[in-house]
Amino acid sequence: MTILKAFTAAFLLFMAQPIYADEIASSHLRTVEDFIAAFNVQDSRAMAAYVAEDVEWLSIDGDKIALESLGRSSLIASMDAYFSSCPSCQSVLLEAISTPGRISAIEVASWQGEAGPRSQRAISVYEFSDGLIQRVYYFPAEK
Repeated sequence: MTILKAFTAAFLLFMAQPIYADEIASSHLRTVEDFIAAFNVQDSRAMAAYVAEDVEWLSIDGDKIALESLGRSSLIASMDAYFSSCPSCQSVLLEAISTPGRISAIEVASWQGEAGPRSQRAISVYEFSDGLIQRVYYFPAEK
């Protein structure tokens, strides 16, 4: 009977780990969705609530990586400037996949251009630390 109890306990512990990882990934996906929702109402302070104090926003283009903003206050200033330059900008997560530490997504940005509605796609990766977005990697947009 003791062997059966030990086996059952080990089995339950083994089975709980993937469920826990799935819960973390789901929580991170909700955080990214809420971050994008704050972006869509152009509320940079609400966006900042989902990021770590020392958040990094990185743009990747080929072999070049540019640090777009470092820290919450820099993110707020950067987003405020962006929203001023593009008051119609919106973003939607088209697809997302997750691991316990990252959400990778295809994002579709849309805005009103001089010639009418415009849109483009880009790949983004949101990296997490302690439940907050620690780093955002943004790859070049494609039509």
